Amino acid sequence: MENQVTQFGLTEGLVITLVGVGLVFFTLTLLFLLFISFTYLVPIVMNKINKPKQIVIKKDDEELVINATKVSGEVNAAIAAAVYHYMAEAHDEESTILTIQKVKKAYSPWSSKIYSVHGSQLNR
Repeated sequence: MENQVTQFGLTEGLVITLVGVGLVFFTLTLLFLLFISFTYLVPIVMNKINKPKQIVIKKDDEELVINATKVSGEVNAAIAAAVYHYMAEAHDEESTILTIQKVKKAYSPWSSKIYSVHGSQLNR
């Protein structure tokens, strides 16, 4: 039993090589199909994204619908000012004074590095 030599023939190496090469080509084929599907999906998604948008402004019982492609700079400025004022009201006013006080801690030998490095040598 000790003199038994394990021999691998050419067939095991060939099988491993073929499985490896087949796996690589299978993965490349899947990636190719994935990228091809993206080239067909991107224009569809972009058309949905670039579709003209409508802005609906409701106040009391009135409703104003604005087509987003025909919005002038004045309307954009008014919307930006309204959003800015709304966000400014959402935050509390806080003082900008910071006070940092140094806290003195008692010495603790548990955190001292000297005892962990030279622990056995200091007790001589």
